[in-house]
Amino acid sequence: MRIDILTLFPEIALAPLRESIIKRAQNAGIVEIHAHNLRSWALDKHRKTDDYLCGGGQGMLLKPEPIFAAVAELRGEETKVILTTPQGVPFKQSTAQRLSTSGHLIFICGHYEGVDHRIVDHLVDEEISIGDYILTNGALASAVLCDAIIRLLPGALGDDRSTAEESFSDATLLESPAYTKPVDFMGMKVPDVLVSGNHAAIDKWKKEQALERTRQNRPDLIDRSREEP
Repeated sequence: MRIDILTLFPEIALAPLRESIIKRAQNAGIVEIHAHNLRSWALDKHRKTDDYLCGGGQGMLLKPEPIFAAVAELRGEETKVILTTPQGVPFKQSTAQRLSTSGHLIFICGHYEGVDHRIVDHLVDEEISIGDYILTNGALASAVLCDAIIRLLPGALGDDRSTAEESFSDATLLESPAYTKPVDFMGMKVPDVLVSGNHAAIDKWKKEQALERTRQNRPDLIDRSREEP
C-alpha cells in the first residue's frame, strides 16, 4: 500500500508513524508513506494556500488550486481520496478494514475553517471524522486513520490473529478485561477462572465480561439479540 498525506504540517502527520508497528511495517515494505507540504503546489510567489471565505465569515479556507494540482499529480487508477474533517462520516473499525484493502490512499488534511467545497464535490471519495471535536489541523487525524488502517495489513502485526481478538473486531462488543502476572498484586487477584486451565470456562467468562463491559461503557453497541430475555 502507498499513502500520500497532503497537509501544511507534514512533520505532525509523520511523527506518530515513525515508531513501533507502523515503522516496522514501512521498513518491511508493507506500506509506503509520504507526507507532502501543500505549499509545494501553490502557484503564487508567496506560496499561498488559503484565503478569506466568499460571502464573509471568520477564519480562512484552504484554496482549491494547490489541492487539485497535488491530487492530479499523485492520483492513480486505484487511488481513493479521503478528506479528514469534523463534517465527515464517523470512523469505525469496519472503515479501517475496508480501506486496508486499497492500493493507494491520499489524505487531504483540513486546516483553518476547512477546504473549498469544490474539493469535496470533485476530488474527494470519502469524508471521514475521527470524532465530534475540533483539532488544530487534520494532520493528526490522518495519522490516526493511517495507524488504524496499516496495522490491519497482512504482516504488519507479525501475528494476523491479533486483530481478530481486539475491541471492535466484533462491532457489537468491547474486549473483555485482560490480566497478566503477578496473579496476586497488592491483594488484587486475577480472577480464578483465568488461571484454572479450563478453556471452556475461560471462553464463557470472557464473553460474559465483554458483554458487561459493553453495557457499562458503550451500550449503544450492544446487539440486543445477544441478550437473553
